[in-house]
Amino acid sequence: MARIAGVDLPRKKRIEIALTYIYGIGPSTSQRILNELSIEFDTKTDDLTEAQVNNIRKMIDNECKVEGELRSIVSMNIKRLMDLGAYRGLRHRKSLPVRGQHTKTNARTRKGPRRSAVKKKGAATKK
Repeated sequence: MARIAGVDLPRKKRIEIALTYIYGIGPSTSQRILNELSIEFDTKTDDLTEAQVNNIRKMIDNECKVEGELRSIVSMNIKRLMDLGAYRGLRHRKSLPVRGQHTKTNARTRKGPRRSAVKKKGAATKK
């Protein structure tokens, strides 16, 4: 099993797809890496030689920010926006959608499950 950047790549998948399991590497970056190393996209992860795995590992370490380093950069950017008091930072702080989506009916992923309004007994009967 190939382990690159702290991630175990799936064995039976094509290496082009398997590399995308690493946080920070998408399809285009994966293809660029494989083109530069002249590895075919259709090669299964199990069929890679140790030399090829080491070359991929070196290239990713040298050229890409992945996994923990990238996650910390993203979280620091979000904290910076929140500290500045920027609009996007306020949206992050309130856990609302950041990129201009409507929130009247949708945005349940960001807002969480609906909370029903609680009605008080005494309020309706007072005169």
